[in-house]
Amino acid sequence: MRTILTTLAFVLASTGVASACDVKAAKLEEAIAAKSQLREAANKQTVRDLRTLRDAAIVLETYQYGPECERLVAIVKALAANPAKAIERGGDTDEEKAEEVLETREPKAPPAEAAPAAPKAN
Repeated sequence: MRTILTTLAFVLASTGVASACDVKAAKLEEAIAAKSQLREAANKQTVRDLRTLRDAAIVLETYQYGPECERLVAIVKALAANPAKAIERGGDTDEEKAEEVLETREPKAPPAEAAPAAPKAN
C-alpha cells in the first residue's frame, strides 16, 4: 500500500499537476529524525500513526479533497511538533478496542450466496 501511495505521489508530482495540498510541507520524516521522543522504541506506534495520517493526506489529495488534505497535514504537523502531546493522546491501551480496529482492517469475503457453487463430485 505504501509503495502504491509513494508511486502515485511521484507520478502526480512529475506530471506537473497543481497540488491543492502540500503534504511535503508536513516534513514528517525530518520531525521524526529531530525529535528524540519519536525515535524511542516505546513510541513506535505513534510514529506509525503519524505516517499513516500522512499517507491518508496523500490519498485525499489524489482524490481531490484539498481542504480535507490540508486539515490532515495541519494535524500531522501539530502532532509531530509536540511529540509529548501526540504520545499522550495516542496512549489508549484498550485491547478490545484495538482488536476491533484490527478486525475492520481485514478484507472481508463476499457473502456465501454470491460465490459460485462448487461442482459436485460423482
